[in-house]
Amino acid sequence: MRTVDAAGLPIGDEHPPRIMGVLNVSKESPYDPSVFDDPGEAAAYVDEELIDQGADIVDVGLESANKRFEVLSAEQELERLDTAVETLESVSGDAVFSIETRYHEVADAALSRGFDMVNDICGFADPEMPRVCADYDVAVAKMASPPDLERPGAIEEVDDIYDALSLNGFTDKTLVDPAFGGWSEEKTLADDRETFRRLREFRGLGYPILVSINRKNFLRSIAGRSTEEALPVSLAATSMAVERGAHVIRTHDVAETRDAALIGHEFARDRVRERDAGDVSIEELDVTTPREAERHLDRVGVADAEAVSTDSVVRVFELDSLSDADVGALSTAAAERGATVVSGAAVDDGQSVLADGNGAPGATDRDGETGRTVLLFGTVGALAGLAGALTGGTDGLTGALETIAEHIA
Repeated sequence: MRTVDAAGLPIGDEHPPRIMGVLNVSKESPYDPSVFDDPGEAAAYVDEELIDQGADIVDVGLESANKRFEVLSAEQELERLDTAVETLESVSGDAVFSIETRYHEVADAALSRGFDMVNDICGFADPEMPRVCADYDVAVAKMASPPDLERPGAIEEVDDIYDALSLNGFTDKTLVDPAFGGWSEEKTLADDRETFRRLREFRGLGYPILVSINRKNFLRSIAGRSTEEALPVSLAATSMAVERGAHVIRTHDVAETRDAALIGHEFARDRVRERDAGDVSIEELDVTTPREAERHLDRVGVADAEAVSTDSVVRVFELDSLSDADVGALSTAAAERGATVVSGAAVDDGQSVLADGNGAPGATDRDGETGRTVLLFGTVGALAGLAGALTGGTDGLTGALETIAEHIA
């Protein structure tokens, strides 16, 4: 995972999560507290409610991307740029200023007038955008989108989101944004939830991840909250997003989101990284599913990434109430497939402790019958084939192994 320098602000695994506060100079924007058309009032808001509260980046939107509104042309966005620039010039605090746009002409004008980075909500649908950002040597957030300047973020399937993020390539300072929210009529709350569940997959692109999940419908619907009541669900999701690998959180609620992000960062898995280990650098990847492994395999150019991915992730299952015959049959099948079975030994309170799997006494199950508890370790590929390799054993064991295979598919 590369580190991106955004006007001196490092963004990546080796740095704290960054908070992107939002300022809108668009009258159409749906969240009133962040909308201003007076530069002085906007600057005061940026200083007091964004930078002073912990925003590292201030993202300035010139228009609402809400599907209910007409898309502004580049010329119409440029007419609003003066307000954004005057705001920037009036701010006293220190932050990285990002311009949200889909047009390279607007990005060019904003960068030439003091902006530090670009938030491209159409994901390089304008093929000149990466050139402009590279020419200015600035960071650019690239949101997943079809190759259409009038339909930002209208991607439903997660696999299609991943492909959309590759549209027209990347600059050396790209951040990727999988695009949560109601950008299109076709995109459902279930689509957003699936994208969030699979957030780690986007690490496979090798670029830092930006997420915009503040008060989104797919979170509000879970708790049955209105936009005004949705801060708690946003904060819960923020911690989860950072733990799953997000590096920048875009939000209207800066102080609270900063705290939630720091909690997610503190309790994220501690992965080995060593960029100066002699002649060899080391990075432990955050991989929990075969699909996540497949993304990294694709990135490094493995020819048959999908097939290899099933042998790249280890899973662990506990099976209770097995007979001695079941344990023997499972151990034999596991040895054939390259999986590992470890049995439990009985103790006085009826609970089990790990033993060596060589015929330890049985524990008592919930129905008072003697049974055995085992832990089953293996790669997805090994576990998926266990039911077929099983010789002997009960129907219950066969059914359990088929359930495991279905679950990890």
